[in-house]
This record gives sequence, C-alpha cells and structure tokens, in this order.
Amino acid sequence: MSRKGLHLKLEELKTELAQVKGLEIAIGRIVEEEWAEPVGPTPFPSLASLRDWDLKLLKKYKPMYLPYCDVCCLCTMGKCDLSKGKLGACGLDMSKQQSRIVLLACCIGAATHTGHARHLVEHLIEKYGPDYPIDVGRTVGVEVEAPVTRLVCGVRPKTLGDLEDVLDYLETQIVHLLSSTHTGQEGDELDFESKVFHAGMIDQVGMEIADIAQISAFNLPRADPNAPLADIGLGTVDTSKPVILIIGHNVPPSVEIIDYLERNGLYDKVEVTGICCTAHDITRYESRAKIIGPISWQLRYVRSGVPDVIVVDEQCIRADILVEAQKIKAPVIASTEKNCLGLADRTNDPVEEIISDLAGGKTPGALILNPEKVGEVAVKTAFQVYPNRSKFKIIPEIDELIREARRCTRCNECRRACPNNLPIPEAVSDAATGNLTGLANLYEACIGCGRCESACPNHIRVHSFIVKGSERKIREEKYKVRVGRGPIQDVEIRNVGAPIVLGEIPGVVALVGCANYPEGGIEVAEIAEEFLKRRYIVVASGCSAMSIAAYKNEEGKTLYEAYPGTFEAGGLVNVGSCVSNSHIAGAAIKIANIFAKRNLRANYEEIADYIHNRVGAVGLAWGAITQKAASIASGFWRLGVPVIVGPHGSKYRRMLLGRRDHEEDWYVYDARTGKRVYAGPTPEHLFYAAETKEEAMVMMAKLCLRPNDTSKGRMIKLANYIDMHRKFYGVMPDDIPQYVRRESEIPVTMKDEIVKILKDSGWQEKPTPDPTLLPRLVGVKK
Repeated sequence: MSRKGLHLKLEELKTELAQVKGLEIAIGRIVEEEWAEPVGPTPFPSLASLRDWDLKLLKKYKPMYLPYCDVCCLCTMGKCDLSKGKLGACGLDMSKQQSRIVLLACCIGAATHTGHARHLVEHLIEKYGPDYPIDVGRTVGVEVEAPVTRLVCGVRPKTLGDLEDVLDYLETQIVHLLSSTHTGQEGDELDFESKVFHAGMIDQVGMEIADIAQISAFNLPRADPNAPLADIGLGTVDTSKPVILIIGHNVPPSVEIIDYLERNGLYDKVEVTGICCTAHDITRYESRAKIIGPISWQLRYVRSGVPDVIVVDEQCIRADILVEAQKIKAPVIASTEKNCLGLADRTNDPVEEIISDLAGGKTPGALILNPEKVGEVAVKTAFQVYPNRSKFKIIPEIDELIREARRCTRCNECRRACPNNLPIPEAVSDAATGNLTGLANLYEACIGCGRCESACPNHIRVHSFIVKGSERKIREEKYKVRVGRGPIQDVEIRNVGAPIVLGEIPGVVALVGCANYPEGGIEVAEIAEEFLKRRYIVVASGCSAMSIAAYKNEEGKTLYEAYPGTFEAGGLVNVGSCVSNSHIAGAAIKIANIFAKRNLRANYEEIADYIHNRVGAVGLAWGAITQKAASIASGFWRLGVPVIVGPHGSKYRRMLLGRRDHEEDWYVYDARTGKRVYAGPTPEHLFYAAETKEEAMVMMAKLCLRPNDTSKGRMIKLANYIDMHRKFYGVMPDDIPQYVRRESEIPVTMKDEIVKILKDSGWQEKPTPDPTLLPRLVGVKK
C-alpha cells in the first residue's frame, strides 16, 4: 500500500445545478494497492495504537526514577519543588515530571533525525527527481529495503518521492508527542513512558528514511561487508596541503566539496577531513577522505591550527565554533538554516565576492544555503587562505605555557567545572615547573568540553595545555576504520537467523552513541574485542564506531583490520553514521520477517513480541548521551531490546528495571498450548545503567538471554555470562538457578560447581515455552 496525494484541477465544470470555473480539489491521500502482503493491524500508528504493547513491557520493566533535578521550571506557575512527594502547580509529581522530561528529550532527538531526513530528501529530490529509485543493495539481494518503515507504516517505498509521505506522518506524530508535554496534558507516568516509546519508534523510521535516501542517491556502500578501509586520526592529516574540516551530520555540502575537487582534478591537492557523523558519511562517499574523530575532538583539532576552512552543517557542532575558528584565522561556512551562527546569508552573492571576503578576513564566515556553492567556495577559499595562515595555531609553545601555568592560584574551579573531576590543578601545577606529564596523562580522559577554561578566573587555556602536553600522542593517532556498510543483507539474515534465535550465536551487541567519558574510547574498543573473541556479532555506529578504530591489538591492527565486516559470529559491523542506527533495528526486524517468516507489513506488535522473546540482542551507549541517543534507545525499548548506558547512571533520570524476585512478572504464554508458563527473568532489564565497563559487559551477556533459547543455546549464553562474571567479579553469579531450566543447559566446563549451586538452592527443572506476550498468537502455527 502506498499513500499518494490527489490534486484535481478543473478549468470549468458544468452541471445541472451550477457552473464552476477554476475548481481545485485536494484530497490528502488515496490508497494504492501494490503489495501482496496483507496489511497488519497498525499501519501509520497513532500515539495510542501500540499503547497496549507498551504497557505489557512496562508491567515487566517498571520505571525506577532517579530525579536529576527536584524542580520544574517549564512554566511560569513555577518554579515548583517536586521533592519529598510534593506536587507542582499543575498537579504533576516527581515521577510524572521525570517521564515528561524524558519524553521531551526523545521528541528533540526524533525531530532532529526527522528534520535531517526531510532536508536530505528534499535536496535529493531537487537534484535527482522524485522518481529516483530506492536501492540499498538490490544486486546483493537486499529485497527488504526499509524494514522499519515497512513495519511501522505498512508501505514499501520505491522512490525518493515515496519517502515524503512517510516524513509527513513522522512530523505529525512528533507534533502530537510534543504537545503532550504541555502543561495540563498527559497526567500518568506510564502513558508518558508509552509516548517515549512512540517517539523512539518514530525516530527509527526517520533515521531509516535519511540513510536509505543517501545510500540510494549518493551511491554509498550498499550492504557491503567488505566496504573499504579509511584513515582515522589526527595524525593521518597531510598538513602540507590546504585542509578543509567538515563537522556535523548532513552530508550534501560535503559531497559537493568532493565533487568539486574531482571535477577540477584537485582531490590530491587538498585534504578533506571530518568530525562526527558527517565524517562517517564522507568516507562512505569517498574513502580517501579522513575522519579526525568523534564530537569531542572539535576543540583540540581546531586549536591545532590544521584546518584552513571549517564547514558546518547540523547537529553536534560546538556553539562557539565561530569564536574558536577566529582564533586560528580559519573562515567558517555554515550550510544549513538550522545552524546559521549569526552569519550573513551569502547564498545569492557571487562566488568570487564571498571568497574574497572570507580569504581577506573581511568577514569571519558566511551562511551559504546552496550545497553546490558551498563546495566551490570551500575549496577555493582553502587554496587562498592556506599560504597566509601557515597553519596558525593557538596551542602555546612550552615557554609560554610555563609562564601561563604560573598564574594558576590552585582555586580548583577548573576541577569543579570538569564533568569528570579530573586532576587539572595538579597537572597545571606540574606544568609550571616544566613537567608536562600530568597534562599528557589527561589527554585520554578529557572529553574536550572546555568547561575548565570557562571556569578559570585567570583565563588559563587549560584545554590547549592538554593538547600541547599530548603532541606526541596526537601525531601517533593513525588508524583504520571500515567505512559504514549500510544495511545487513537478506542472505546474511538467512545465514544467522537460526543460530541467533536458537541461542547458538550468543548474541548481537550494538555499540552506539558517543564515548564522551574518561577513557571511554578505549573502553568501547575493549568491550568490542571481548565480545568479538566470544563470537558474538558486534555492530557499531556513529562515534562509537570511530572509538573502536582508535585501538590496535598486539599485531598493530585495528579491530576493523582484524575481524570481518560480515554480520556473522565474530563479525564487526560498522553500519555507518547516526542515521545508520536504523539498520541495527532493521536487522532484528528482518530476522523475524525473513528467517521466521512473520508478516512484516504494519505488524508491529507481533514482530516486537518475536524480537523480545527470541532475538538475543542488547545495545550499549557508553558515555554521555544527547537527546538523539535517548530517542534511539527508546526505539529499541519498544522493540523489546534492552539498552545499557553508563556511567553516571543518575543522569538518565529513570531506568526500566525488571525484578527477578517477582516471579509473577516473568510468565509468558506458550503459543502451542495457551498455558501461562514461567520463562524466567529474560531479559532481566529493559534500560539499565552500569558504572564500569566490567559491569556493563557482564550485564550485556546476561541481557542476551531469551525465553526461546534452546538447551544448547542457553548453555552457550550461560557459559559466557558466568565466565565473564567470574573474570570481572571473581565469583560465580548468585542468580544461576533462575536461568538454568534443565541439566542439559549447564555449561560442561563448570558442571560440578553449578550442579552443587542448583542442589543447594532447591532448583527444579522448568519447561521451555514457545513464548509470546500476545494471547492472540496462541495456536497460530508459524
């Protein structure tokens, strides 16, 4: 089914009753049947369409609130103190307020991805036309091109123009969701939570629309497990050439820069570098482009003086980027109306006039809302600016650094401002004596926020100090990352569907988000390697995919060079940028559809029920997360996939935790008999905060357990869970009796110990159900 707008225009209409001229009739949409698969129960679901499913999940995983702020300031009836059970002026209590704030965050995230998709699709339609075909891997057998969109909306987009209808729906839902947060609207925390899930689902569709559009039109890798390797790291940049830095997420201006260079035979004369998700996408378009690093690399790279021109598009760009760029005399080009930076709109000005103003320093930057013009201006400006700037940097020389460090009064304001309480005063004190070791030691722990400098009453350039102290490390930042491959092939799903569902592949772990946490980058890489060695499927995206690359094993290889990019046991799959996260959800959905042959079209509840009970998948966002990461997580919750975040768990406002001691929460229907059967706490939590990487890894292994595991699969999963628990905690876990259903599931190498534990606990065998939370699926043969 596709939904098309009908617009009828008549010059003149004569009837027996009247004569009408210039008549126009617009009917929003008509339904056009083109897809043989029957429509499921929830095409284009509204806010309440999937509420019953959400409440089933929330009954198992009750919100546990972690008030990060006791006060509500959203309207002028407040401030309202909500502590100690007090109600606000509108009647909301603390729990409802926490859910409301989470919903707001998820709406922001969903709106950001959907707005990104809207801009991208409109640009591509203008450039290639509405009939340009969607193709994300047809030659390698990708027939389910948009699993999330098919599941949610019940449509099968074939062209860029078809995507506009889906975007119309997403935008309507975001408006309704956002309106629910207004004073005097929703008044129940579980209904707020249901809307959080809805926002996450909308977000997943928006991300999918954006990525399938750019894969199709820009010919990005189409489900290619052997996508090329690209350079990543500040040390990979050739500073003998003009350097263009691109920051953000929306790739059309970057594509035009590369196209301009190629058309004019200039590519080998300029370095094109990127930070954040635009960097991922330019390497997907041209693998000779270079990734500097994730969001937290902005300050250190700009202050290094290496970039000659900075182009920004949207999302994750420092609000003070123009100020920082002016310090190194690098002009800035803003390229979207979402982030104008206070710059004059030069979109319609002559190219040479803009370049003259930028290169001559007459203006610090320009707003150019035409991607093609951005490409030409950025390249020509870089060539003109390069010889005059001479890589001017603001990183102090050692003598200057020592003099400045001696102004430190040890007031500790920098440390108090640091989100990670780093020992900055001690490092600066050492630097005053000429010892920069302390500064160098902060490099891996610093997330580059710059709050230390903002807090310093003596205006000491602490972050620049850290960069100076780490120059050797920075020069050695030379790694390889496999560029984002896009979706998972249908044939890969067929190959791994059975072993995943039966538990013989112990799980799929997804590493997403920004590792903005001290040592977060290396920890994400270590987590990935631990699970790769154990033959899990490891999937990564966005900044986490970059962090995984910034680590080499004992053979001097990055994990992308050491492990295959195939969606298989022991495979490391980089799907791409933020919007490519949709392919991770898409893979789970395709397992239910392609392997298990469940109908996909607008059949959300049944597919989510299948994934929740049978697909051992878990997500991890390690480090501070943005509103986009919140909405990404909530999309996985509605599919029943657990997500772990951390550290600093209290900042996440609420968890969705199961209670394994509440036996009544863990019953499912056996689809064969209709009986309610105890399935154990699998997975135990839906949203969990860990404080260490070791805690996160043990929980990840545990949250891959599913009610549907076969005895062999359960044995494999338990072996990994128990082994990691012993490895990191030094003891056996105390909940083994709840996960062993029969003796054949006991890992062989630990049999004697576990048998004793079971005997001491009074353990009894339990049945293995054909699990479902949906009574309507009982007796339905699949």
